[in-house]
Amino acid sequence: MTYKFNFPIKHTSSANPYIVMKKLNDFFLQVKNFLFPADCALCGVRLIFTQEIKYGLCKECFLKIAFDANKKCRLCGKPLISEIDKCLPCSKEEAHSFDRQWTLYPYTGIYREIMKKYKFEKTLPLADFFAEKLNDILNDPLFKDACIVPVPPRPGKIKESGWDQVDYLIKRLSKINGAPVTRCLKRRKSKIQKQLNRMQRMENLKGRIYINRNPPKTALLIDDVTTTGSTIEVCSSVLKENGTETVYAVCLFYD
Repeated sequence: MTYKFNFPIKHTSSANPYIVMKKLNDFFLQVKNFLFPADCALCGVRLIFTQEIKYGLCKECFLKIAFDANKKCRLCGKPLISEIDKCLPCSKEEAHSFDRQWTLYPYTGIYREIMKKYKFEKTLPLADFFAEKLNDILNDPLFKDACIVPVPPRPGKIKESGWDQVDYLIKRLSKINGAPVTRCLKRRKSKIQKQLNRMQRMENLKGRIYINRNPPKTALLIDDVTTTGSTIEVCSSVLKENGTETVYAVCLFYD
């Protein structure tokens, strides 16, 4: 995806509804920014152009958040070092329950900072930035029959923080992409995963994630950060145990 600034569009004799709606949305963004000026989520500079306001990032910071184009494992989506097809952990482990996973950015440096701004400071325009980046991947014909399935938040999370950053991202993505969404996975109370290793996380989630409605035949799991991959693994296993035939997964960041 390229960064484009908003320039006036020439009028034609027959107005295109899409262009009209886009111009209206741009106008309202500018009005909102006039009343409530916004700053770049990363560097703090005042945002001026429509696309800057939309994504919550100035042009310079937008261009810094580059997609990680390094060759990645065809299973877990994490970078390959010396391996050719699969990373060392995926080569050593038994087969994953999911069919393939993609990741966008490393969870370090400026990438970690932008995620903190979105998740903990609730910088909502960043959801549109992430959604556009995810949409670049989802335009692949491979996903044409896939239904988006959000990774469920732990119980109490929304009450504590006031929102679920993954679910909000998916709402923005669905608006752009038009892909169907089903929230067929739910999560029971469990220990916080942060301090646990992969095996402990798998055990911690065992029986805690369950189906609350019929799952799709082809599911696309979406989460924000993958560390050990245990959450995606358990979610995928539950889906397949309940009739899903193919499970893909996309995570914004890998740690």
